[in-house]
Amino acid sequence: MTYWRKRLLVSLLVACLGSPLLASDLAKEKRWADQIVDSLLDGEAVWLKTGNHSFLSIYTSAKDESLNKALIVMHGTGVHPNWDQVIRPLRVALTEYGWNTLSIQMPVLANDADHDDYAVLFPEVVPRINAALSYLKSQGAEDIVLIGHSLGSLMTSYYLSRENDESIKGFVAIGMPGGSEHDAMNSLRTLKAVKGPVFDLFGSQDLPEVLSNRQQKKKIAEEAGNNDYRQLQVENANHFFDDREEALVKAVSDWLATRR
Repeated sequence: MTYWRKRLLVSLLVACLGSPLLASDLAKEKRWADQIVDSLLDGEAVWLKTGNHSFLSIYTSAKDESLNKALIVMHGTGVHPNWDQVIRPLRVALTEYGWNTLSIQMPVLANDADHDDYAVLFPEVVPRINAALSYLKSQGAEDIVLIGHSLGSLMTSYYLSRENDESIKGFVAIGMPGGSEHDAMNSLRTLKAVKGPVFDLFGSQDLPEVLSNRQQKKKIAEEAGNNDYRQLQVENANHFFDDREEALVKAVSDWLATRR
């Protein structure tokens, strides 16, 4: 191998190490973004950046024009920050209660991906949430709560088990599954390291992987010494709170108003 060919290979290796490849399906993210931006009725599109990648978020201002309170809302498997179920009802309705909301595009895989395939995306979670935090702080937010639904709740728990940002004042986990063979996706493990107020919310007709682990999650939080962990079951609600959006919004807004 010639000297210059060796130099080229070394340069390419350094470039790859300095700019890690993204596992998220960026083409799918773009398709979602094109669809959302063209039809957005509530809120404004905000592009956040991690490294060389820009991803979509939707910022919706509080009705009372307060700037110090904000929510970061994270969707579930393979969808987007304006999803009709759970995500849009929360990001829009909670502005009536004095909260600015920032719903962010989480990393996604192709439509045929299995749930456990998403483990490869978890390293991309931390920089995305950090980018959202930086944006909200630039808007004046000091009291920030993270809200995740389904896979989004697992990603949030993963984030909180690794990061400690004092501006984060709580975590709302909606329909959060429990065990998984992948440590990053296993809330029974990540919850052990999550401190501060946690609201574990689910429906009485939720998925088996959510309902079967509810007692274990509660026990883990207690053993970890988290006295600010609260669990609530919404009657007649499924995993997506279909036809129970008002009960969902009320449960979250009530907890936000009373968290310690």
